Order: sequence, then structure tokens, then C-alpha cells
Amino acid sequence: MDDELLGRSVASFVEATAARTTTPGGGSVAGVVGALAAALGEMALGFSREKKALAEHAGEYERLGDRLPRARRMLLELVAEDVNAFEMYSDAMKAEGPARDAAVQLALAACIDVPREMAKIALAILGDLETLTDRCTKWLLTDLAAGAVLAEAVVKLCDYNVRINAGACADRQTAAEVLESSENDCRKARDLLERIEGRVKAQLV
Repeated sequence: MDDELLGRSVASFVEATAARTTTPGGGSVAGVVGALAAALGEMALGFSREKKALAEHAGEYERLGDRLPRARRMLLELVAEDVNAFEMYSDAMKAEGPARDAAVQLALAACIDVPREMAKIALAILGDLETLTDRCTKWLLTDLAAGAVLAEAVVKLCDYNVRINAGACADRQTAAEVLESSENDCRKARDLLERIEGRVKAQLV
């Protein structure tokens, strides 16, 4: 199922998301959107590193050329993990007997861990895009900014997924800590996006 999901065409994935099924849902969409954010950064990087006027940034381009594709691949892998975590939760909810509660809590932890990991990767992408902002050919700046907008949206989407699952966690202290960490990530993402957009707009005037 995971391979089938990731192997869909764009139109097919959109149709599957619109269907009356639990997956793909918000978590899967977040992973795909994050991968697109990284891909836009890769495109901006690919064109910029070919410009002789930007040759002084070759070392930075090489570093980002390793990081962005890796982030894209990791996010696509997490799309499958998100589906698996939800299926784990669904199975746990259907279980009976004394082990049910423990199984539900374990599944909830998985449903939280996946979006938390997605958010961390999206933040890393934002950091890389900020680095690239002043090293990007002018004609790709809007694509870079689009990638930043998508990456910030991923952090927000992940926060929502964390919140709905943390609300059902039996360990309230751990849930509170997770929520605080997720909220902090949202602030970091917003600040990064504002800096990127400000620097992009300044170069487009």
C-alpha cells in the first residue's frame, strides 16, 4: 500500500486524498508538501550553481546539494510511516482485552513521532533555503520563496497532527512537553519564513 501511495501520479494522489478514506490524510499531505519544498530549493540551487557570477558559493552549493535531496527523500519515507502509524492506531482501537490501552498509547506515540520528525526536517529545509536566499539567481528567488512557504506550512500541519494525538495521551506531562516543543517549532518556522520573504522581496525590487 505504501509503495502504491508513493507511486501515484499527482492527479491520482489528489483523488485519493479527496476520497472518503482515512489515508492519505493531513499527515501524508504534509510529507508530500515538504518534499516539494525541498524540491523547489533543489531547483533554485541547480540553476544558481551554474552561474559564473555565483561561483564563489561553490562550497555552500555542494553542502546544500547533499542536504536538500536527503530531506526530500526522508519526507517521502515519512509519508509511508504516517500511513503505518495511523493503521497501527486503528488496529489498536479495534483490539480487546487488557493489552488494548497499552497498544493505543504506543500507537499514539507513533502518530506523534512522525509529524514531529517531519517538522524538524521542514525546519532544516527552511534553514537551508535561508542560506540559499543570498546565493540564488534572481529568476529563481520566487521559487525559493514558494518552497519556504510550503516548508513553513508543513510545520503548522504537523503541529495540528501532534495536537490531536497528544490530547489522547495518558501521560499528560509528556504530552504537554511535546505540545510546547511543537509550538516552539511553529515560531521558529514563522521567523525563518519572514526572514526569507523579506530578503527575497528586497532583491525583487
